[in-house]
Amino acid sequence: MSHANARLTVHGRLLLVLRVVRDGRPVAHVARELGVSRQCAHRWVARYLCEGEAGLRDRSSRPHRMPSATSVKVETRVLAARAKLRAGRDVVAAATKVPARTVSRILARHGVPRLAECDPITGLPIRASRVTTCRYERDHPGDLIHVDVKKLGKIPPGGGWRVHGRAVTTADKHKRPKIGFDYVHAAVDDHSRLAYAEILPDEKGPTTAEFVLRAAAWFAAHGITVREVITDNAFNYVHSRDFAAAIEAIGAKHRRIRPHCPWQNGKVERFNRTLALEWAYRRPFASNAARARALAPWLKTYNTQRGHHALGGQPPISRVVSPT
Repeated sequence: MSHANARLTVHGRLLLVLRVVRDGRPVAHVARELGVSRQCAHRWVARYLCEGEAGLRDRSSRPHRMPSATSVKVETRVLAARAKLRAGRDVVAAATKVPARTVSRILARHGVPRLAECDPITGLPIRASRVTTCRYERDHPGDLIHVDVKKLGKIPPGGGWRVHGRAVTTADKHKRPKIGFDYVHAAVDDHSRLAYAEILPDEKGPTTAEFVLRAAAWFAAHGITVREVITDNAFNYVHSRDFAAAIEAIGAKHRRIRPHCPWQNGKVERFNRTLALEWAYRRPFASNAARARALAPWLKTYNTQRGHHALGGQPPISRVVSPT
């Protein structure tokens, strides 16, 4: 296997030097017919005369010394910040004062897994990554709104296992009544990543329909007209007359992802992961109401302050033109 940027394979290099050394042909002629420069051809001939066929193999281009290489101390600081913050390269770069591209190289060099592959609680890798080559971004705010529901277990009065530990809550789990779930409905603009979310009691058709109407009104207040809405193929989106009526009421078109392809609704799926990591599970809440009260402030920070990697480190509001 030749170097990725090499013009000739090892076999091609051997052909070159044999035509020059064995057949006595001019180096310039052989170089032209094989599509390399005369300097390159002379270099392979010189290596062959000095080392034989072993000289035609690839060599590392890594320099013997790198005086400007990132120090071990800086790399340790970056790795510690990533482990503590469990955030992307831009956040780690701001915390450590190390350039974002350098942070990326350090994390890659040490095999640190991507956040999307890790458990938001422990930070340990738990899943394989799914990548699609069909990446897209609509040209204007409102061209496409991603909608989805994130299901979260409610927090019992006094706090759950994150407050009291697994041992205590496991021992008492059969003594407490079931408290159910919160359903976080989210809508994310494809172009700007501006997000709107509500905690609702269920994910039925009428509930999702009312959410879409409120979300469209919220986007309109920010100067965004919703033209298309994309969802997965859940029953409440596909078969609900209320949801279909709500889409028609806001003058939008309903698009659905292909079955078993959640990454096609990836912007809201990624928002759900960020929401869980930075809001729902960021700290141990003592009650369900306390967690619910923390959603609106976090959402405001997400939209107006938190830098987004796909937006060049700017918050979603930077891509929205406020209504006059």
